Amino acid sequence: MRLSGFKALVTFIFILGMSSAFAQEMDRIKVVNNNFVKADGQLIVFRGYSTSDPDKLESQGYWNKAYFEEIKKWGANIVRFPIHPPAWSKRGKENYLKLLDQGIKWAGDLGMYVIIDWHSIGNLRTAMYQSDIYDTNLKQTYDFWRTIGVRYGKNPVVAFYELYNEPTTYDNTLGTATWEQWKVLNEEMITIVRANGGEGIPLVAGFNWAYDLTPVKDNPIEAEGIGYVCHPYPQKREAPWEDKWTADWGFVKEKYPVILTEIGFCGPEDPGAHRPVISDETYGEAITNYCDQRNISYVVWVFDQQWAPRLYTDDNYTPSRHGKFFKKKLNSY
Repeated sequence: MRLSGFKALVTFIFILGMSSAFAQEMDRIKVVNNNFVKADGQLIVFRGYSTSDPDKLESQGYWNKAYFEEIKKWGANIVRFPIHPPAWSKRGKENYLKLLDQGIKWAGDLGMYVIIDWHSIGNLRTAMYQSDIYDTNLKQTYDFWRTIGVRYGKNPVVAFYELYNEPTTYDNTLGTATWEQWKVLNEEMITIVRANGGEGIPLVAGFNWAYDLTPVKDNPIEAEGIGYVCHPYPQKREAPWEDKWTADWGFVKEKYPVILTEIGFCGPEDPGAHRPVISDETYGEAITNYCDQRNISYVVWVFDQQWAPRLYTDDNYTPSRHGKFFKKKLNSY
């Protein structure tokens, strides 16, 4: 081997080692009382963005380090990967895991933690869903979390396992489910991911498309070291929101960690706008101030130029109105 080639190889190995070391130096996030904390007990509040499905991004040529660098520039310390079950099936487990390997490494290299989200909407108990892109079943869901536990359980970059994106019976059009039944399914998922080595924090959502956490008051999940999820989009309640948020989900933060894994807004003129997210900066100020006062973590939906509410509008990452607000806000911390 020529010396120049040898030097290049050494340099490459050094850079690769430094990247791995950076990720390895990231603390394993733990739950202490009602907070997420680092290894030394220091409180950490997460603020970041959700990607669109990695399968979609890769197929369109956007699943690359530059995409993650842009998310970091927008002030994130966490990034969420929404994995649609049919995309997982179509690409195949091993090929999809290769995408996740890449994304987790890029996030870790940039000092960002990761939420892995099983992105289905509907009633997991009856296997009825809001549309075909959310189709799954208990066997596939359990196997997914077994796979994630084995593959990433020891990787501190993968801080959270969002067990199921948005549970809903859709006014019983998708069949019925009680909180007790939903609780049992989540406790099963938690057992499986942990028994298979998962050291991350399981996240549990409530009904009404991950909005309603009122049952937690009297009947919390029977597992230690977990967090609860809410998606408090603007039209879930009429403004002023704060007292209603406290009654519906904010009270949970008195005892347990809470992370809003989807927030956001858009105007009625924006592409793909639909009722739950139509609002303006008034909502942005209200939800971020509410979270800041209570050390509640949040993730903004969605770092994509097609899905709504989109955070940017073109390949130059030009922020949308929604994007301008949150880019400025997250960079202010």
